[in-house]
Amino acid sequence: MTGSEISNARILIGECYCRAVRFEVADEFSYAMNCHCSNCRRTTGSAFKPFAGIVRHKLRIVRGGDQRTVFGDDITHDVHCARCGSLLYSHVREGKWAHVAMGALIDAPSIRPSAHIFVGSKAPWHEITDDLPQYRG
Repeated sequence: MTGSEISNARILIGECYCRAVRFEVADEFSYAMNCHCSNCRRTTGSAFKPFAGIVRHKLRIVRGGDQRTVFGDDITHDVHCARCGSLLYSHVREGKWAHVAMGALIDAPSIRPSAHIFVGSKAPWHEITDDLPQYRG
């Protein structure tokens, strides 16, 4: 992401728990959802993962690039801090998109989750209490 690509966009800052890794992302997310799949639950240690999707080139690591651990293949994978384990983002959709873990953002994005996905495998102890649409897969 270069300065010219983000000049008109509000920039959000995100970082891991130990603050070793910091990233910038344009506040131009295309979608946001709460994922209840078992992989997202294991990755976050929570009932679901709120994430926001954006084209990959609009996310940039500004500190701690060498402190990242990648789980997955060269195209699609999850990126965590190697020191504290925080999930930061995932590369998805043939590696062209990033799903930013909304909990890693310091700044509030303008987008909010619009649906719950993979509720067919949600944690049995968690009850969804909002009115957002729910999709089994």
